[in-house]
Amino acid sequence: MTTRGVEWLSAAADDPAECRAIWAGDPRTPFALSAGRFFDVVTVEQQIGMETFDQLLRRGLPFGPVVLDHKARRVGFFLGSRSQETFTHYLTKEEGTPPAYRYLGHGSVVVVPGPMPMSGDRYQWLRAPTRRPIANPLRPVALATMLVAAAELLVRVDRYSERYPSVTALALQIHEGIPTDAG
Repeated sequence: MTTRGVEWLSAAADDPAECRAIWAGDPRTPFALSAGRFFDVVTVEQQIGMETFDQLLRRGLPFGPVVLDHKARRVGFFLGSRSQETFTHYLTKEEGTPPAYRYLGHGSVVVVPGPMPMSGDRYQWLRAPTRRPIANPLRPVALATMLVAAAELLVRVDRYSERYPSVTALALQIHEGIPTDAG
């Protein structure tokens, strides 16, 4: 994380100077920040969040900072403040069932990693803020679209796993001469 990223994040704290002082003393220390003023956060279950993150990244779609909470097994996507209406609108327009999510806006608190978390820490940045994010009205649209797509993909993967036996089981069936759907 850059100095400008730390400045932007710490400005969201109730006491920005205290936040910066804590991070100066130990840059691994997580900190609770108020959502709704500088940013909102959409959190989802970790598996869907990781797939969504991967799809956003690979497709070059616009998205902001992303945080992972290992213990809660949740991923949080930062959006511009007051993005809920746009996010919800596009989420409901997508084909498929939207995944369960929590929208953290005004009156909510999000715990973020310090600027330099270690690999074993509970909170990790998947994509740390490097500066104050530039407002982009496409971020909530891209996030809504990829959340539904990731959820649909994971449902299909689960159905595939149930429908087709594992490679090991299939090889054992073939070895024992048991007829299979594979050939």
